[in-house]
Amino acid sequence: MLVGPGAALALLAPDLQRHGERIAPVAHPVAAFAGSDRENERLAAEIAPLVGADIEKAKRAAKLAKADLLTEVVGEFPEVQGLMGRYYALAQGEDAAVAAACEAHYKPQGPADGVPTDPVSVAVALADKIDTLVGFWAIDEKPTGSKDPYALRRAALGVIRLIIENTLRVSILELARTAKAGLGTKQGLIDSDKLPDDLLGFLAERLKVQLRDQGARHDLVDAVFALGGQDDLLMVVRRVEALGKFLDSDDGKNLLAGTKRASNILSIEEKKDKRHFGGAPDAALYALNEEKALAKAIDEVKTEARAAVGREDFAGAMAAMAKLRPVVDAFFNKVKVNDDDPKVRENRLKLLNEIRTATRAVADFSKIQD
Repeated sequence: MLVGPGAALALLAPDLQRHGERIAPVAHPVAAFAGSDRENERLAAEIAPLVGADIEKAKRAAKLAKADLLTEVVGEFPEVQGLMGRYYALAQGEDAAVAAACEAHYKPQGPADGVPTDPVSVAVALADKIDTLVGFWAIDEKPTGSKDPYALRRAALGVIRLIIENTLRVSILELARTAKAGLGTKQGLIDSDKLPDDLLGFLAERLKVQLRDQGARHDLVDAVFALGGQDDLLMVVRRVEALGKFLDSDDGKNLLAGTKRASNILSIEEKKDKRHFGGAPDAALYALNEEKALAKAIDEVKTEARAAVGREDFAGAMAAMAKLRPVVDAFFNKVKVNDDDPKVRENRLKLLNEIRTATRAVADFSKIQD
């Protein structure tokens, strides 16, 4: 009896379920520590609701994703890995989204490669790359200089592109902690609570490369990450974009200059006095209108900027910051910071610190290059 090519493939297709159960040591160089591909399934299930994917389909796709690596075809022709996984999955009656993820989870494999958009593929691709990165971090195998034998920089850029191009809201720290917890406490693993933050720092460096290649300023990425706790990469990029537009304006340029002047004065005086000029200034010690105007503007701007950031309206936060520009300029034009009266001097230095604090609602301006 003659059969069509699809039916023939179905007859010849390997049992992906069986291969999936055997694949872990082959597919994952740190699988001896991780245990099995079950960690990929667990992580994919955690990510699935965050990206709008069906949890069971994501788990199934993660289980089968590397199964074709044990087939004779992929053993003979490695370049068809993933592609054959999709064909085999379809041939054995798997859901179309599950089959597609078997191929698409490898993507993107380079800057010119497309990014998967189907939610199941996105969930499995993210899980695979984050699990890989955390696994190598856990055995202290990180890229050094030009050496990157396991293509971890490519994996990191893949994570970034998957998040940014699919406009995903995910916490890198939470996903890294979940992946790390799945590794357990096996011998040979680095048991460090700093691993998620260290991995986030690596992703931040890769994000700077990505944005620089797109024409953005890498120092703005530093200024945003310096705030701490910035592990929502999509929001980091949007904040960087808004900050870049603001700094291209006259208000932005002048406020940056004023903020840096305030920071430089504070650094000198704090080093001299061996203390930090924190705390609220005493309004009773304001002797000049420019001091009063600056203090009032700072209070208003802090409230407006924080509210705008809370709404994720970064353009609105920058517009609020722009209100500081004229009062900061007037303060430096009219006010002697290092007054002869030590109490007035201290109060004015505290007011300068308030400028620094207010601008940190959007970024650490000290990290921005002139």
